[in-house]
Order: sequence, then structure tokens, then C-alpha cells
Amino acid sequence: MRQLSSREVYRNSWMTVREDGIRRPDGTDGIYGVVDKPDYALVIPLDGDRLHLVEQYRYPLGLRRWEFPQGTAPGLADMDATELAARELREETGLVAGRMTDLGLLDVAPGMSSQRGRVFLATELTAGPHEREHEEQDMRTGWFSRTEFEKLITRAEITDAQSIAAYTLLLLHER
Repeated sequence: MRQLSSREVYRNSWMTVREDGIRRPDGTDGIYGVVDKPDYALVIPLDGDRLHLVEQYRYPLGLRRWEFPQGTAPGLADMDATELAARELREETGLVAGRMTDLGLLDVAPGMSSQRGRVFLATELTAGPHEREHEEQDMRTGWFSRTEFEKLITRAEITDAQSIAAYTLLLLHER
């Protein structure tokens, strides 16, 4: 597939949306709508058998959701993934990791978005004050055993695809 044209149709502080004219391998033309967002970091804070989660209101769903701490750098900036992971962990939970282990890469929605994310395991944790952004002011945090976490998934109380996929990377890492 070859890109013939590209035009930005929307931009805000978190993303841009573009429409690309493309030529398919068979020679026919088409369009792709693409959401461009900066790469993100997701952190699995682990203390023994306990996982630390954050809960916040997710406006597009109209629901509060539990998930692992995750996010992008402000202002569409690119940032080193390990630094971003440490920043998100501290910002959302107040935790600081003595050790950060890179577990792998996730693509959010490759059929419509260029966004990719690195997953990190955070251990040797120290508690401190959180530094939440304005949009995160209603965020809650909590520790959950792995059994509780898995039950939340099966009861559809954790539905964040990145968190569920990240947990799979953790399980594979531990094998």
C-alpha cells in the first residue's frame, strides 16, 4: 500500500486525526482515517502478589474503569519510554520504582491508530505523594491480589485492552 496524500483534519493537545489517500496493491485508490497519538507507557506496579491499579472516569465510555497506570507525555511530545513510565507511575499513584523491567510492546488499535505503548513491570516500590494532572483529579488507586484482578476481568469490571494485554506480557515474562 502506498500513500498518495495526507491532510490533517483535527488536532488537539493529545492527538491529531489525518486522512490519507492511498493506492492499494491492485492499483485501486482509497482512504485511511488515522488517529496519531504519541507513544505511551503502561506500568504494572507489583508488590509480592499485589497489583496496584488506578480507577478513573473514561469520558468516551461514560464509565469509571480500573486499569494499570498509563499515559503519554504532555503536548504530543516524544519521551524516553522508561522515563515516561516512571513519570506516569509517580504522577498517578505516588509510587517510585527501584526497578523497572521492560516487558514488551503493544499496539493500541493498529487498524486506525499509529499509537504504540511500552509495558513496564515496576518493583521495589516506595510510596510518596501523587502528582496528578487536572483531568485525573477524581482518580482513585488500590491494591488488588492477582486473584482479585483476574476476577475483575472475568466480571467485565476491567475491560481496558492494554491492561489485560499487559498482564499477559507479565505472565509470559514470569514463565
